[in-house]
Amino acid sequence: MTTLSYAVRDNATMLRRTLKRILRYPSMTLLLVGMPVVFLLLFVYVFGGTLGNGLGGAGGRAEYVRYVIPGILLMTVAAAANGTAVSVSMDMTEGIVARFRTMAIARASVLTGHVLGSVIQSMAGLAIVLAVGFLIGFRATTDPVRWLAAAGLLALVSVAFVWLCVALGLVAKTVESASNLPMPLTLLPFLGSGFVPTDSMPVGLRQFAEYQPFTPIIETLRGLLTGGPIGGNGVAALAWCVGIALVSYLWARRLYNRDPAPH
Repeated sequence: MTTLSYAVRDNATMLRRTLKRILRYPSMTLLLVGMPVVFLLLFVYVFGGTLGNGLGGAGGRAEYVRYVIPGILLMTVAAAANGTAVSVSMDMTEGIVARFRTMAIARASVLTGHVLGSVIQSMAGLAIVLAVGFLIGFRATTDPVRWLAAAGLLALVSVAFVWLCVALGLVAKTVESASNLPMPLTLLPFLGSGFVPTDSMPVGLRQFAEYQPFTPIIETLRGLLTGGPIGGNGVAALAWCVGIALVSYLWARRLYNRDPAPH
């Protein structure tokens, strides 16, 4: 077998390990998916009537569910990435990584297994959230090409956030701190255009909302799923995703290579 074949085999083995862990702890998956679903139902049925009337168009909950779905999808991705930070920190603190280092396996496969498993978990969570969205009235007025583009963007966002959380899991000293460090990722959609338009916010908050990474990603998803305009948000969303993924990958690799012992 070639070096590449060995690396592919090791990555596949670590991916199976991650997927088995996900299946072994279904409560974690239910929690990660359940939170976005609860927020979706809360905002649509409690606040949706009033907020939807402020959006124009048909108004009401039907209008608001179309508006809020992209932000909820981003929350789902962020929640799954948060779980990755916990898993990585558990591996580091429990000493399993130190054992892996003594084995003849590709070093990067340990982290790659976490990333691939989390992306798969994220995609499954997104499917569940979308199914709930369709059940409560969400309808995507778009074509198959835009659906594929939206799926590709969500996958790219997932990869970027998962690598960021891998790095946060490596830098955390305890599992508890690893669960807290990525928390801003689940809060940023509230400080962007995920739940209300940014032009309804005070000046200082509006400036932050318009220039943070979640807003162009959400606006791009909203345009793709509803057939609306995307404008420069698409380029900004891709730039943020690629930038976060690259920086986070380099950071995670540096942390992993320089820390031969568990915390």
